[in-house]
Amino acid sequence: MHSDFLSRQRTRPCVSTTPISLFVGFVLGTALQLQQASLVAFTVYIACVGVALCWLVLGIYCRRQSIQIVMLVVAGLALGFGSTGWRASVFEAQALAPELEGRDIQVTGVVRAMPQRGQDALRFMLEVESARLDAQPVAVPPHLYLGWYAGFFMAPRPDAVTEQTLALSPRQPQPMRAGERWHMTVRLKAPHGSSNPHGFDYELWLWEQGLQATGSVRTGARDTPPEKLSESLSYEPRYVIERARQSVREGIFKRMNSPQKAGVLAALVVGDQHAIERADWDVFRATGIAHLVSISGLHITLFAWLASRVLGWLWRRSALLTPRLCLALPASSAAAWGGLILAAAYAMFSGLGLPAQRTILMLAVVVVLRQSGRQWAWPHIWLLAMAVVVAFDPWALLQAGFWLSFVAVGVLFSSDSGTPLSEQLRDPDAAALRPAGWRWLPVGQAWLLRVAGGFWRMLREQWVITLALTPLTLLLFNQVSVVGLLANTLAIPSVTLLITPLALLGVVWAPFWDLAAWCIGVLMAVLEVLAAWPMATLSQAAVPVWCAAAGVVGGLLLVMRLPWHWRVLGVPLLLPVLLWQPLRPAMGEFEVLAADVGQGNAVLVRTANHALLYDAGPRFSHDSDAGDRVLVPLLRSLGERLDLVLLSHRDADHVGGAVSVLAMQPQAMLSSSLEEGHELQQLRAGTRCETGQHWQWDGVHFEMLHPDPAAYDAPARSNAMSCVLRISALAKGSSGTSKTVSALLVGDIEVRQEQSLLRVGSIQSDLLLMPHHGSKTSSSGSFLDAVQPRLALVQAGYRNRYNHPASVVLDRYQERGITVLQSAHCGAATWRSAQPAAWTCQREDGRRYWHHRVPDTRSVSRLEN
Repeated sequence: MHSDFLSRQRTRPCVSTTPISLFVGFVLGTALQLQQASLVAFTVYIACVGVALCWLVLGIYCRRQSIQIVMLVVAGLALGFGSTGWRASVFEAQALAPELEGRDIQVTGVVRAMPQRGQDALRFMLEVESARLDAQPVAVPPHLYLGWYAGFFMAPRPDAVTEQTLALSPRQPQPMRAGERWHMTVRLKAPHGSSNPHGFDYELWLWEQGLQATGSVRTGARDTPPEKLSESLSYEPRYVIERARQSVREGIFKRMNSPQKAGVLAALVVGDQHAIERADWDVFRATGIAHLVSISGLHITLFAWLASRVLGWLWRRSALLTPRLCLALPASSAAAWGGLILAAAYAMFSGLGLPAQRTILMLAVVVVLRQSGRQWAWPHIWLLAMAVVVAFDPWALLQAGFWLSFVAVGVLFSSDSGTPLSEQLRDPDAAALRPAGWRWLPVGQAWLLRVAGGFWRMLREQWVITLALTPLTLLLFNQVSVVGLLANTLAIPSVTLLITPLALLGVVWAPFWDLAAWCIGVLMAVLEVLAAWPMATLSQAAVPVWCAAAGVVGGLLLVMRLPWHWRVLGVPLLLPVLLWQPLRPAMGEFEVLAADVGQGNAVLVRTANHALLYDAGPRFSHDSDAGDRVLVPLLRSLGERLDLVLLSHRDADHVGGAVSVLAMQPQAMLSSSLEEGHELQQLRAGTRCETGQHWQWDGVHFEMLHPDPAAYDAPARSNAMSCVLRISALAKGSSGTSKTVSALLVGDIEVRQEQSLLRVGSIQSDLLLMPHHGSKTSSSGSFLDAVQPRLALVQAGYRNRYNHPASVVLDRYQERGITVLQSAHCGAATWRSAQPAAWTCQREDGRRYWHHRVPDTRSVSRLEN
């Protein structure tokens, strides 16, 4: 059914290269512009568009086809590059002024979309009407992404927050609906997210959403409380639709006793993916059906197909009453246009997210071409649909969903057998084509043959898509579901033909939701069993682009309608994807990767055959932590298996992501200074870190320098119990002599613990993890003189509330000529013992123009090698 609506027409064997050249050039030009680290002058993009239009006109009238193809490709390149840069320049001009960051600004605006309520905060988009700072008007971005926090970050220890403390927190978030006008005090900052290898690009997501600033609602004792302006409820159609969506979501949660089932229903009906619980997302990803529980292209295409079938049937039946309708507009045209319009309405009610927008555009291109009265080859349709989507949203080229959707549709087009099986079975003259097991069926049993043919076609399409997309899925997500084919075979008909229609009917009559919830419960029980199977998912380290491209070509060769001697060529092309192993340090060397986790520590240490994770980052909210959001994807992309998780101490910004990491790495041992009875000790039995512990991995020496065993008898503050680890290895110098290269990881030790380390012996190290994120209570002068580091790493959040690292501390490092790398400036930092004077910064290596550029201040100094 998915491919029927897109590819029902039959194509001519000859494919003209003229329009294809323009489409290909446009997509390539857009892709080229997306690789820019910074935007050039606005006039350059305007000139590119002008040149493109001139070349396009000349190319159209060129008589020689070879020259015409070249000219159209060049015109497409210039048009894609110039138009995308033009749009980016206009949007970048709306950025938040740096001097407004961290200031309390009074804004009045309209709630743009349905707010998202979590346990810790109410998050919403505000369309700004006016903004004032110190009673003077100021210019801020037109759309803001704000959080109204419920007290999670106001508690002294986030891991100790309970429902009672949340209930007692002052000025809790109030009910908020789309279209309401509010006046509030906000504190803004530029869009800034974590920057890690193969990690989620939060800043790109904000850019695509049209958001140039994020912030929080101020509800302190000195702040004016947020106020809803009672006389100003907007009745614009977009706000009316958003309020209707919110009412439906509230109705679902009010009726359902199970948050699990309510979340899935809300995702299917109104597109609220945030309503799905994190544990359920893990099951959906493990079984490869995550695309089914959101308003994806599959749902909208199915809705369009069903709507067109119903409208076509009604339109033909209307001829019995009044033939004028069919004479004015054929039933096929009425069905196609009506299905598109109803699908667009469904997409709008689901929130009109970017995947829904892409699907509607793609369907619109297909309908327009099919209703043009001409016969179009599938490469024309496929490339034109891609070019239209890219013209509407150029940054879609960087989204995994875009490539999965278009590659899947392209595979279905290219592997289509030409005649559906149901038609072959109905043909009396083609009895020999019927499978042997079905020849006993009477040819007149058309309905049974259609059902059998449709089921067979669905199985074949699912098998073809699964095989072709496996290399691409490994490239994009570094894992693929082994049980995905079986899970999708069960889930696709269940979700698309049963659960989703029942969920939509529940909007009209609520009892349908009960039936849909029961079906969800049955499906979830089956999926949980599949997800629990050993090796349910296959993880693979991130592969280079050339390797992934070869794998995708190999998958396509295997599923296309080609002779077998051509198909078997796809097997060796798949092998690089399946067998790829990332480079590791050599024997006797080690590598340190300080992940960008915001305000918290998380350092990955790798040797030739072993890996250690020092701390696991912070907990961001009740349902989100650095382990799930940063460390698990990072470890998966590196293909890493941890041997040891070392947690320096119990503070939430060091152990917040440990549960997620340990769940993903069941073989890893645990060592920490956690007290007996801590929840992590109950999750996995571990050992204490104590002075004197030491071991060797692959010629690299590990030594624990703190805390002393006696400290556990009368535990001090958690910071004072931080585990201090020194890692050292021999490296050859430029003259051929060997020298010791070392790194010192110290957690949140303070001055007293620093002084105790001076009595241990030599602690000189080339790399230092700055104590306590650069707090004033650490990094004493005597300690720095003893360590003498070349490089110091600071893992602290951008504009964090502790003002880490402190200016007075940075002065001490600068006076000693120590290079300081802050994660807010650098992103994830990588340092290798083989090259102790060099390092890499992910934020610099992966720089794109939409990424936030943190002002380079005196806090970063450089050593000359």
